[in-house]
Amino acid sequence: MSLSYIILLSIIQGLTEFLPVSSSAHLALAPKVFGEQDQGQIIDAAMHLGTLAAALVYYRRDVFGIILSFLKWKDAALAPMRRLGVFIGFATLPALVFGFAMHCIYPDGIRDVGVIIFTTLVFGILMGVADKKGAEVKTLDDMRLRDAMYIGVAQALPAMFPGVSRSGITMTAARFMNFTRVESARFSFLLGMPATAAAALLSFYDLYKSDNPGRLHEGMEAAGFTFIFGLAAIYFMIGWLKRFGLWPFVVYRILLALLLIGGIWLGKIPL
Repeated sequence: MSLSYIILLSIIQGLTEFLPVSSSAHLALAPKVFGEQDQGQIIDAAMHLGTLAAALVYYRRDVFGIILSFLKWKDAALAPMRRLGVFIGFATLPALVFGFAMHCIYPDGIRDVGVIIFTTLVFGILMGVADKKGAEVKTLDDMRLRDAMYIGVAQALPAMFPGVSRSGITMTAARFMNFTRVESARFSFLLGMPATAAAALLSFYDLYKSDNPGRLHEGMEAAGFTFIFGLAAIYFMIGWLKRFGLWPFVVYRILLALLLIGGIWLGKIPL
């Protein structure tokens, strides 16, 4: 792949990973739209590693707080962070199970445009309903294990179907349970870290076994560029949610689905 295309993919991944519009769908569509060879699941995973690093930097206080709470297990003052860490651990399990199963069945992932259109439209509308109905009343201090597990099961869906959006579906689940938009995003991004790390490491292991230094170099370039764009996207998303809702992203998803339908109908986008 050319450096310019790697940067383009990094921009797409960096921006769409933390915006509720589905990074996996956009990465699957990119080669079809730009007439390039599919970059494959390994490069996708490398870019996810970049967005993982961005999330770690932005939420470093939460991450360090959770780690410290387990190191100082008897410190009662750290109990809220320790509980949050436990919730993230349990809620990660569904995504790990389904993600590993999908990796074994579909090593390159599902990249069917028809599936992307359906999930982009349906889960976009569902996100709009959740944001409209959900009250802005609960924070992560109000979270219970049952709430975390509901969100964790929701997170497993993008591991199976592109277009769902990991951040979108987890924020949707949280908003249905009346968590504030900012706190929904906070838990969504923290919850995504373990599953993203596991998926990236699994794909990098596959890349290591393939003995392809050129592909490894491309993956590292993609991860670096994606980190920059991903960090910018997090700052934008949190700032946006403090003032506005999720409806602009709902409209974007509906328009994207309609655009894809039109592209297929005109023969511009292959299925």
